[in-house]
Amino acid sequence: MPSSLADRVLPTFPGANARLVSAAVCAVLLSACGGGGGGNPEPDPADPSGSGVVTTLAGSTSAGSANGIGAAASFNGPMGIATDIQGNVYVAEFNNNLIRKITPAGVVTTLAGSASSGSTNGMGTAASFSAPSGVTVDTSGNVYVADSFNQMIRKITPAGLVSTLAGSTTPGSTDATGTAASFRGPLGVAVDTSGNVYVADSGNLSIRKITPAGVVTTLAGSGSHGSTNGIGTAASFTGPRAVAVDASGNVYVAEPSSDLIRKITAAGVVSTLAGTGFVGSADGTGTAASFGDPMGVTVDASGNVFVSSIADNLIRKVTSAGVVTTLAGKAGVGSNGSANGTGANARFNLPQAVTVDASGTLFVADYGNNMIRKISLQ
Repeated sequence: MPSSLADRVLPTFPGANARLVSAAVCAVLLSACGGGGGGNPEPDPADPSGSGVVTTLAGSTSAGSANGIGAAASFNGPMGIATDIQGNVYVAEFNNNLIRKITPAGVVTTLAGSASSGSTNGMGTAASFSAPSGVTVDTSGNVYVADSFNQMIRKITPAGLVSTLAGSTTPGSTDATGTAASFRGPLGVAVDTSGNVYVADSGNLSIRKITPAGVVTTLAGSGSHGSTNGIGTAASFTGPRAVAVDASGNVYVAEPSSDLIRKITAAGVVSTLAGTGFVGSADGTGTAASFGDPMGVTVDASGNVFVSSIADNLIRKVTSAGVVTTLAGKAGVGSNGSANGTGANARFNLPQAVTVDASGTLFVADYGNNMIRKISLQ
């Protein structure tokens, strides 16, 4: 039986060992999910009070693509989210095929992309994407996009010029340079301080690395389903969805199909930071804690990891020692919603991604609500 909401997938992505979660569930491309977790979900504990104050930065529950300020702007399927050093927020919109930018004052504009799906490079709205799922920003303000259905990693300069960093529209798993390399359903991206980009290559069940020159290698993952810890390709993943990288070069991976948060050192050593491998929302330490389809992951300057999960609509915190607590949201059937508030009084609806800015403020791509939410930690 499937162990998680993310396992209940419908259409097959052409030419890939991957499937697409229906739009009604979470509209995210995942690798075929056999074998993840297993068994019955563990019972959820009483909801904790949390310590995050949740507000809405931009968007409303109405889907659209309007630019504007705050709730006057609209989104359709926000899937990826990142911040730059100036505090601007960037959003990858899966359904609109757009990359949006939000200023700290909540002013929403379109950085790049058109309403039509495509793979055209160019300036701003002359460029096109196909189901962009992940986004990250380097220290120079360049934006990188996991362009999932195009099997590409795209780059957008601060001026809005879109180019292809690596990959082509042909799926595969080839390590090479630029368009000679190939991906299969890349979903998440993260960039380190040296400009290396890390990719959650979901269909290939691996984590890839791209140098600033576009040289693609496989950091970890055997290409076979599993949750084995080990070094490099001796380790295995099942449906890696999102990645984050800390100042020391450690990479963190959110795996909704196995309900785990994994850690990869710069040397490629893979371990499990937290999660039982079963669906749940229990706080605790390391493998005593549980997650419900963790989709988003980010890490702050102190090494704290933050996770967004869609089966329980929660935002969680994981310390460097693996201690998991709940910051905001409420688990349980019928607990989804769009209410702002503190801790368990706040509600989310399929929070797909999370990011943290330099001041420690969190931002959430709240997919089901078509909103970008902000969490101030108390």
